[in-house]
Amino acid sequence: MLRKSWRGCSAFVIALTAFTVVGCGGGEGSMSAANSVGPVLKVDGWQQPAGVGQQQSLHIRMRSSLQMHAPAPAKITLGPLAQEKLAQETSGGPRLVGVARTSPKSLSGAAVGGLLKWQEGAYGNAVAAISYSAEGAHGLRLGVLIESLPGSAALRVYSQEKPEVVFQISGQEILQRIQTNMQAGDKTDAARTWWTPDMGTQEATLEIELPAGTPKDALRIAIPSVSHIFADLSVQAEDEMQAKINESQACEQDATCDDTYANQRNAVARMVFTSNGSSYLCTGTLLNDATSSGIPYFLTANHCISSQTVASTLQTDWFYRSPTCNSRTLSSASTKRYNGGKLLYNSSSNDVSFLKLNDEAPVGAFFAGWDATKQGISTSVVGLHHPAGDLLKLSLGHITSFLACTPGTGNTFQCGTAGEDTGNFYRVNWMRGTTEGGSSGSALFKGGSHVIGTLYGGSSSCTTSAAPEVYGRFDLAYEAGLKEWLSGQLPVGTRAPVYRFFNIKTGAHFFTPNPAERDYVKTTYHDFSYEGIAFYAYAAAQNGESPVFRFFNMNSGSHFYTISLAERDMVQSTYPQFKYEGAAWYAQTTATEGSVPMHRFFKNSTGTHFYTVNTTEKDFVIANYPDFRYEGVAYHAWIATQ
Repeated sequence: MLRKSWRGCSAFVIALTAFTVVGCGGGEGSMSAANSVGPVLKVDGWQQPAGVGQQQSLHIRMRSSLQMHAPAPAKITLGPLAQEKLAQETSGGPRLVGVARTSPKSLSGAAVGGLLKWQEGAYGNAVAAISYSAEGAHGLRLGVLIESLPGSAALRVYSQEKPEVVFQISGQEILQRIQTNMQAGDKTDAARTWWTPDMGTQEATLEIELPAGTPKDALRIAIPSVSHIFADLSVQAEDEMQAKINESQACEQDATCDDTYANQRNAVARMVFTSNGSSYLCTGTLLNDATSSGIPYFLTANHCISSQTVASTLQTDWFYRSPTCNSRTLSSASTKRYNGGKLLYNSSSNDVSFLKLNDEAPVGAFFAGWDATKQGISTSVVGLHHPAGDLLKLSLGHITSFLACTPGTGNTFQCGTAGEDTGNFYRVNWMRGTTEGGSSGSALFKGGSHVIGTLYGGSSSCTTSAAPEVYGRFDLAYEAGLKEWLSGQLPVGTRAPVYRFFNIKTGAHFFTPNPAERDYVKTTYHDFSYEGIAFYAYAAAQNGESPVFRFFNMNSGSHFYTISLAERDMVQSTYPQFKYEGAAWYAQTTATEGSVPMHRFFKNSTGTHFYTVNTTEKDFVIANYPDFRYEGVAYHAWIATQ
């Protein structure tokens, strides 16, 4: 038997047919299926077109664009991290880079409410902020426990060192993620906690803006803990002698030095995620599907992300590599995405986790091809990964055998040599490079072009290069579940996002399914605050779907939406100030499996309507805005693409 623990990475010990591992976490061009008739078992990689992938600009803002000065924050200082916390770094599993710290002064909603000092804005809105600092931290993530939050609140995260660069997210986006966590079966406080992005400094400020008319005590949030990032995840300049805390081993190969895999390296991202307040590093890979849809499907390991609640905390670093061979500096193309993902499938049987990222893939990203056929012994393979969270590295080797592996106790798993029909993992030996903690979940490429596995663990190192690495078989994961999304067999007419804006002057909301209109509104109308994806619907007519009609009120500048033909005709014949703009999207008049009700409100004072699929937001509006009359369920939409 082979007995392995998650990639630490400690040495492999081999005794006859058994070994113990402290495991690590361890084609370009258009789509072409291996079979034109029958199941799709192979898909080539796909280069995202230029101009796609600008979504980050919708969350990263400049302070000058917000029409509001940064408020003076309440301050909480946590002091240095205790040494016993730092000792947890050796606990194994995915690369540990941050640990949970309790914040005694903000344990409850009442405590946070007492700290916030509200300032009034020009339109009746109110803003307050709270700052956290921890001596010696290389970053902080705040665990914001949501009890009551208005959907049109704006939450901002920034550092007092650079307050002009702001991450902004709407309350409704946070509520949607909480609803997704809870619908996945998690009813704990962890599901209701939003983890702020890591800004890479020892101080982080959370700013909250409430829309006009919102009672201050209607906001109830606690920040009982923060994740103290103790590892330096930045990159030192070449002339600086001090090594990074997360420096990888000397024999690691700079991926920039081999342009054979120039496309594939643009599919790989360094991952940072948080579970129970501790933060970790792994590696993930963007995958193409059989239709080259551009949907950001993302492959990693189950021992990295195994729950929806953890998937919601994911942030990714793209093009995290050197600009030139062995330069040991960070490419200027490197960019971040902060908004987590939807966990579509995961399994411990071959340690696979498969997500759809909530953000678009960045400009220049490559969607890796894959091969869902069984691979043979001696197949040449390439690993692209972020060992110790370092710049992208490359390992070259070959498959040496099949293994049957099962999870053991603690951070261990047991493997035994198996035949090709019974082995659920590949054993790989490297000729160049190795893997380390942080490499977990990285893809194994056949010949460097098609994904055939994901890193489970191993114990190879620069001094034990002959020790084996273990990769979960992609073909088994594909057959067990991934083919539902990757094979191109999804129903025709995949649902599209409908985006939401809040007019801070009028208090009205605007919805559009059109990305071009979304971007135009954002760049042209500064009174419209972008609130993210509100729900999903169909962009074109489908069997069983009905059009949702859109009107523009030329007097108030607001929009009205209805799925009712009778109401559409009544508005056209009765209210000449309402300009009919046609079908906006298509949805269900009745409930079906997977759909959620669209709740509709009427605001008496302005004559405008408000719509939400989020039950928590519906309840908040009913409880806190007496001017909004609940009109029931307007129709049914969705909170996912499929």
